Amino acid sequence: MTQPWQMTATDALAAMRARDLSPLELLESVERRADEVEPVVNALCERRRVEARAAAEASAARFARGGPIRALEGLPLAMKEEVPVVGWRMRYGSLAVDEVAEGTAPIAERILKAGAVVHARTTTPEFSCVGYTHSKLWGVTRNPWNASVAVGGSSGGSGASLASGSSLLASGSDIGGSIRIPASINGVVGFKPPHGRVPTGQPFNLDRYCHDGPLARTVADCALFENAIAGPHPSDVTSLRPKLRIPAELRGIEGWRIGLSVDLGCWDVDPEVEANTRAAAAALEEAGAIVEEVSIPWTIEHVIGTARRHFAAIFGAEISGAVDAFGDVLNDYTLAWATEARALMSEPRSFLTGLEGEQAMWEPIGKLLKRYRAIVCPTWAVTGIEAGDSVLGTLFEGGGPNDRQFTFYMTSPFNVLSPCPVLAVPSGVASNGVPTGLQIVGRTFDDVSAFRVGAALERMRPWAGVVREVTPFP
Repeated sequence: MTQPWQMTATDALAAMRARDLSPLELLESVERRADEVEPVVNALCERRRVEARAAAEASAARFARGGPIRALEGLPLAMKEEVPVVGWRMRYGSLAVDEVAEGTAPIAERILKAGAVVHARTTTPEFSCVGYTHSKLWGVTRNPWNASVAVGGSSGGSGASLASGSSLLASGSDIGGSIRIPASINGVVGFKPPHGRVPTGQPFNLDRYCHDGPLARTVADCALFENAIAGPHPSDVTSLRPKLRIPAELRGIEGWRIGLSVDLGCWDVDPEVEANTRAAAAALEEAGAIVEEVSIPWTIEHVIGTARRHFAAIFGAEISGAVDAFGDVLNDYTLAWATEARALMSEPRSFLTGLEGEQAMWEPIGKLLKRYRAIVCPTWAVTGIEAGDSVLGTLFEGGGPNDRQFTFYMTSPFNVLSPCPVLAVPSGVASNGVPTGLQIVGRTFDDVSAFRVGAALERMRPWAGVVREVTPFP
C-alpha cells in the first residue's frame, strides 16, 4: 500500500484537492519517514516541526473552505540550509558561522508564498563549495540507495531527502552542478534554469554561473516547483521577464533531432555510466526522436581552467575571506579551495582569460544547438565516490590543483554556458545500487524543450524516485 510520503507532489496535491488526503496527514507521514531514515541518511540539519504543523493546518483550512489553492499548497518541502529566511538561524554548514538571517531570499519568499510546508532544512558542505556533502558541523550525509556512497553536492541533503522519502520537494542551488549532481546520484530530477529565470539573492544574482532551482522526484513535480519560483523579481536586476511557465501537458518529441555526447569530448566516463546513457538515448529514439552522436572539440584542461578562473574571482574570493577570518576551524576542502582561488586570482589576465575561454567553449555548442533541439550527456562520469571522502589527497596534491574532483562532474560546462537550461534526470542504476543520471541541455532560454525531452524519457522509462528501504550503514 502506498504511503503518503511515497506520493509524487502532483499526486499529493490532487489528492488534497479531492479531500482524499489532508496536509496534516501528509506532513505526519513525511515526518515519521524522516524519523525512520535520518539516523542513516542524515539529510536534514534542522527540523521545523512547530512551524510546519502551523503551515499544514493553514493549508488544511484553505482546502476545507474551498478558497484559492496556491501552487504548492500543503506540500512538505525541504529547503537547502544556505537559503536565508528572515529570523532563521544560519550556519552555512560551518562551525565558524552562527547568525540570524536579516532578510529572505527570493526563492524562499516564493516557496512560502506558494503555500509549501517547509518542515526541514537540508545539509550542505561548508559554504556549499564542493560537490559532496559532509562537514565538521553536520557530519556525513549518506546515499539512501547505498549508504557507503556520497550524495553529491552541494545540494546533497536535498537530493537525499527526496530519495529517502523525507520530503516531496526540495530546493537547490547550482554554481558548478550543485543541483544536477545530487539529482543524478540520488535518482531524482533537478533543473538548472537559465541564469535569471529564478531570482537569486544578492550579490550572487550577478554571478552568471549561479542558479537557484528545484529538485523533485518526477519531471511533472519539477515543473510544478519551477513554475512557483520563476519570474522577475524587484530585488534581482538579472531576473528575466516575462515569466516563463512550463505547461502542465508536455507534448511528445516526435521528429526532434537530439545530439548525444557520452563524454563531452574529453571526460573519462565509467562504462556503466556510458551504457546507461546510451540506453536512455535509445529510449528517446523509441519516443520518436532522431538521436545522433555528436563530437565536441573540448579539452578537459580548457573546460576546467575556464570554469575555475570564474569560480576563483567571485566565489573563491568569498571563501578566501572566510579562511582569513576563521582558519583551521574550517573543513579541509574549504582551506584547499581558498589556496587554489588565491593562486588563480594572482595570475595576470586571469578573469579575462576565463572570458575568452567561455566564448571558445560556446562556439561548437552554438553550432550543435542550431541543428539539434537538445544535447544529452551524463551528469556524473562515475558511479559514485565514498561518503565522507573529500578526495583532497590527490585533488590538491603538493599544494596545487589537479583535476580529479572536477573530472567526476560533467556539469560545470553548463554553468559556463549559463543561458542553457539543463534538466537532470535518472538514466539507470549502476551495479553498486546507486542511480546514474542524464543531463538534457536545451537551447538558450528554451526551458520547455528540455522538460519535453525529460517527460518523453520518463514516459518510456519510468523511475522509482524514492527508496522503500534504507539499509543501515555498518
